[in-house]
Amino acid sequence: HCEVVLAGVSAAEAQRLSARAEAEVLRIEHKYSRYRPASLLSVINRSCEWERASPAINHSQTAASHTPTAIPCDSETLDLLDKAELLYQHSGGLFDITSGVLRRAWNFQLKQVPEPETLQPLLPLINWRAVVRQGDTVALPLPGMELDFGGFGKEYAADRAAAVLLEGGVRSGYVNLAGDMHILGPKPNGEPWSIGIRHPRHADRLLASIPVSSGALATSGDYERYFEKDGKRYCHILNPRTGYPASYWQSVSVLAPNTLIAGSFSTIAMLMEEKALEFLHTSGLSFLAVDQEGRIHQESHDA
Repeated sequence: HCEVVLAGVSAAEAQRLSARAEAEVLRIEHKYSRYRPASLLSVINRSCEWERASPAINHSQTAASHTPTAIPCDSETLDLLDKAELLYQHSGGLFDITSGVLRRAWNFQLKQVPEPETLQPLLPLINWRAVVRQGDTVALPLPGMELDFGGFGKEYAADRAAAVLLEGGVRSGYVNLAGDMHILGPKPNGEPWSIGIRHPRHADRLLASIPVSSGALATSGDYERYFEKDGKRYCHILNPRTGYPASYWQSVSVLAPNTLIAGSFSTIAMLMEEKALEFLHTSGLSFLAVDQEGRIHQESHDA
């Protein structure tokens, strides 16, 4: 569910501005979605394709004979790659945009846990440090490597849509892309918006309602894409080191200056497991987290 909510403008102006915001979101999807063959990310990933019929390929042996193709990138893409580097550093390597290859092993519609022989050959392909960046180009050094902006692409789109609206003079409203929210400004009467956080175990209940006048709120959890097998829940947030899903938290919500930070930090916290609270505390951001026992952990800071 995605929406643009605007207040303090006429209906005609709201339609015009929301159309511009939607166009910006679609521009980013067309440019960076790994599911679109013509996207820049797909071009980069195709430069490093491998024979999919042989998932057990020995990457260490083929790396020497593989000549990476350098793909030119524009300033927007280079900036996103810089952000990926910072998030990699902040997370101690847990936020790695080369980890999208794990989707070759995990299919949450089939509800099957991959066998180790399927999962293990993919782990050597997850290595952001190995990505070659020279000038305005990027190259993937191992056959089968991929870049995947899924960890922050939707959040970046929310921020860009908000920027378009702010440039158009909007001062009251918000952008909501499937729960990743960028708040443009308070209600016209100065009151904050009341943003509900879904309960991670009860879809029809709210865990909390948070008053927000500006900034961004994002939640990562184990309840959107998941399956249960033999009494264990497997969610779509995958640890790049092990290849297996995060399992310590039911959900983590973060309030931040922009949606990219809020969304990426909530995902990092999910992956950090018991170290997440220290990470979030050090960040200085407000958060609300629910562990697997249902206990709530929260910390609030003035904006």
